[in-house]
Amino acid sequence: MNYVDSATGATYPLDKPRWCGDGGAYLNLGDAPGLTRSEIDTSRRSVWRYAKAMLVDAQNAVTLGEGWTPIVSGKLDGVPVTMKLEFMMPTGSFKDRGMTTLITYLKSCGITSVLEDSSGNAGASLAAYSAAAGMKSRILVPETASYPKIAQMAATGADVVTIKGSRQDVADAALRYSTEIFYASHNWQPFFLEGTKTLAYELWEQLGFSIPDNIVFPVGYGSNVCGCERGFAELKRAGEIDRVPRLFGVQAANCAPYFNAYEAGSEELVPTTISTTIAEGIASSKPTRVREVLRAARESGGRIIAVTEEEIVSALGVLAHQGLYVEPTSAAGAAGLRQLLKSGAITSAESTVLVLTGSGLKASEKIGQLLNVGARSE
Repeated sequence: MNYVDSATGATYPLDKPRWCGDGGAYLNLGDAPGLTRSEIDTSRRSVWRYAKAMLVDAQNAVTLGEGWTPIVSGKLDGVPVTMKLEFMMPTGSFKDRGMTTLITYLKSCGITSVLEDSSGNAGASLAAYSAAAGMKSRILVPETASYPKIAQMAATGADVVTIKGSRQDVADAALRYSTEIFYASHNWQPFFLEGTKTLAYELWEQLGFSIPDNIVFPVGYGSNVCGCERGFAELKRAGEIDRVPRLFGVQAANCAPYFNAYEAGSEELVPTTISTTIAEGIASSKPTRVREVLRAARESGGRIIAVTEEEIVSALGVLAHQGLYVEPTSAAGAAGLRQLLKSGAITSAESTVLVLTGSGLKASEKIGQLLNVGARSE
């Protein structure tokens, strides 16, 4: 197994950690062996129950108990939906699923200091897992990042640096810093996807070793989409499933580069107008794995859609009234599913999983303002 350069096809050995190829292109990993249901380590209630399928040293895993998150039954506009509660991770977001494998791999390679850029959740996750691994971390965030997320990072001992400008300006700054410290970007380093692919395995197992018709995610850079494509492909090659679910990615209309490329029928980004969105976790104007995300949606029979700010706020309230307290970024996925149900692209006769990615506890002040809620006095 090697790194594979996405631009040239050149390969690089895994014993020397990289985040990009010699020409600056992002890297992929070759096909992994996958596993069968008999190879699941049922003694572990975490992503590491699927260690047989993961290309990292499971015996020395840097783990905080991530994964094996609940699935619950809910409804959107009267239609039954299975909710996957990824916000019930150690740091409050799905990012822990990929960070455990990424940090485990980097530690095994002798890396002692890491750099990340993030709108909040990935930075919080990297800060926690690098602390657990005894590694130093520096995390660059937009100056508009929510304070609870900044506090969560800094509390671990991470060096948190705010950068003026957009989310893309933060990513550009990280590239400059990458000459000084290893750039452990979850958007570039493919070992992050070795963790997010376990979402596919987990859904398959939790649904009685079957798969849903549809999975809906909020999408910024697309690591959940890429991870699920990889995981379900492994299960299919192992003979455990005979088809894959339709994968639907939801973007905020104010920042929707994938949606615009999808609508244009392109495999690359197209000119896109970007503005601010309350779904800060998916406010990415220049995502990395464009071809992979678009391919995963198209080849699965899914699609990429975009939702308005008003749709996101409405969905936030609908989820909260079912006891599901998520951040606005997660609510974007629910807004997208409501749109897909209304259009008939997804029907009530199909089985659908909505992936809820981040906890509302990270954005309570903002949520209170958006939903205009609070306590009353007597």
